[in-house]
Amino acid sequence: MKQFISAHDVQDIPALIRKALDYKANPWKDETLGKHKRIGCLFLNPSMRTRLSTQVAAQQLGMETVIFNVGNEGWSLEFEEGAIMNGTTVEHVKDAAPIMGNYFDILAIRTFPGLKDREADYGEHIIKQFIKYAGIPVLSLESATLHPLQSLTDLITITESWQATNNTSAKPKVVLTWAPHVKALPQCVANSFAQWVNAWGDADFVITHPKGYELSEEFTQGATIEYDQENALKDADFVYVKNWSAYSSYGTMPAFEGDWMLTNEKIGQTCNAKLMHCLPVRRNIELSDEILDGPNSIITQEASNRVWAAQAVISSLLQ
Repeated sequence: MKQFISAHDVQDIPALIRKALDYKANPWKDETLGKHKRIGCLFLNPSMRTRLSTQVAAQQLGMETVIFNVGNEGWSLEFEEGAIMNGTTVEHVKDAAPIMGNYFDILAIRTFPGLKDREADYGEHIIKQFIKYAGIPVLSLESATLHPLQSLTDLITITESWQATNNTSAKPKVVLTWAPHVKALPQCVANSFAQWVNAWGDADFVITHPKGYELSEEFTQGATIEYDQENALKDADFVYVKNWSAYSSYGTMPAFEGDWMLTNEKIGQTCNAKLMHCLPVRRNIELSDEILDGPNSIITQEASNRVWAAQAVISSLLQ
């Protein structure tokens, strides 16, 4: 693996899932793999689980981790080629990235979409500039359109939970359902989850949302799209809850009909489905307390598995 930006960077997703679960069983088995090596983690927007899990994973491989919050701790960066830098940006990425490439062995980057210009966001200009100029492996800690570490974590969690049921002879039904929110959120997690589940190919995959919230077909092709949440939830084994803003009328929150927040009553239509969410979650907006605190929720297990996803990816980049 030369970089980790999307599912397309992974040749064998089931093998990477097995590698992650192997690290979960034996976290320190490769504790010298990263000896005398450094990973630089650049954050252009806030993080909690991504930052902490990546640090823990790297340390368990023997790496030194350096965290840098670009907006708060350093110069504001310019990413446009040929820019006349007479504004607020102080340093160009083509000057900064090669230096980081000399400081570190792996460069991990977290960016965020502006949700105003779809072409710019979906062009992934920022992370591509780091890849172009850094000269070392780049690991996405979330980009403008994708969150691959979260999606790998989700597949690890589904695999682990499905195997625990001893029901490995059939594919699980996995439902990604839209949920309400108080503000417009990017499509990153939803795009990425759809991309990874489709690439994995080991699930009956359904995406449900109100009309107007369709995701890019680039990521959803292969999934069943269902506008009726009740129909989508029937016989589901896993339900992944996430809000996202519109892709077509980019970054907006179109009006919708019906109650899309998941409740125990709705879960009654499933096969006692396990409930997942990437966190943070707006309680009693996206998900009800009864769901989050109930026996079907595996969000803590899911979030804890972030360490093993990161450890499997970092070790693959090192090797």
